[in-house]
Amino acid sequence: MGYLSIRVYPCDLGGDTLYTSMHFSRVNIAGVEYVDGPEVVTSGDLEAGFLETLQRLGHRPGFLESLTGVKERRFLERGSNPSDYATKAADQLLRRLGVSANSIDLIINTSVSKDFIEPSIASVVHNNLGLSPACMNFDVSNACLAFLNAMTIAGNMIERGQIESALIVDGEDSRLPVETTVQSLANPMSNEQLFRDSLATLTIGSGAAAMLLVRGDSDDELPSMIGSVTLSATHHNHLCQGSPEKMKTDSGALLRAGIDLFGKTVDLAEQELGWTSEEIDELVMHQVGSAHSKSILKRMNVPPEKTHLIFEKFGNIGPAAIPITLAKSNELGRLKQDDRIALMGIGSGLNCTLMELKW
Repeated sequence: MGYLSIRVYPCDLGGDTLYTSMHFSRVNIAGVEYVDGPEVVTSGDLEAGFLETLQRLGHRPGFLESLTGVKERRFLERGSNPSDYATKAADQLLRRLGVSANSIDLIINTSVSKDFIEPSIASVVHNNLGLSPACMNFDVSNACLAFLNAMTIAGNMIERGQIESALIVDGEDSRLPVETTVQSLANPMSNEQLFRDSLATLTIGSGAAAMLLVRGDSDDELPSMIGSVTLSATHHNHLCQGSPEKMKTDSGALLRAGIDLFGKTVDLAEQELGWTSEEIDELVMHQVGSAHSKSILKRMNVPPEKTHLIFEKFGNIGPAAIPITLAKSNELGRLKQDDRIALMGIGSGLNCTLMELKW
């Protein structure tokens, strides 16, 4: 039986800090699916929208790509909703697995992008898929960490025998904040500070993902959840703040604080989950850009060949990034039976989770 433990851990984050540790033995991953945004938008395309500002500030064309490493990102089809793509990913997954919609006990939506504030986007996808009235549905919102949070919540419910299956979905659409930011930067009054505050927004991309968790045993052939740890540093909640139209991010300070928190989470994971970085066969991480990815690999002492980087062509896809990268890695044959897989996410707030899977 899985358990939830909350303990005091002296991690020098401004006093005693509580952390969450979970261990699982009966939670399997039946499958994971993704849908890429259909419209490819290059960094050059974005810069063309504020080229005069870029030149006025003394930056050459190509600055955005050279600084972030993001060459392209995707937009959803104009006029579509994030729930449409979350539904599509979930429908593809259930059809591929041959799973009946009536068999799902819980659906959780984790997207930052939403059709509207309420009701929950989970209720929209629930209705689109024709899930049972007995299937619980709700959203979990926690920036880029929400998908891992949902896996933890659903995994604990499955472990305790409350439910047999859980569908986790996410649909992200970056079109509105990116296009709004480009328009803002095109204003003759825009300055270097606005440009710096807007850099993170210009890297975000679009896409959708779905994952089905089911109750089983660790001896089953399906991939299984082993455990997870989560640590927070919420005094940094001001470093990245967003609305549907824009984000304001102190990218440098966010990177430094995020890597510091990640390092403490790595130490905690080694203590709680009983592994070292050298024992991990594949690292599947939320990807923001080149500097972030290099810093994560260096701090965890993981060689580049142990991770599949997708940010160059897809940008930062928010909470959908981890399941999309996981699915793409599996599609490429990177994940082998019995591999130890580490899922890593850092969300503005700040919060960090490391989760271990056995493939």
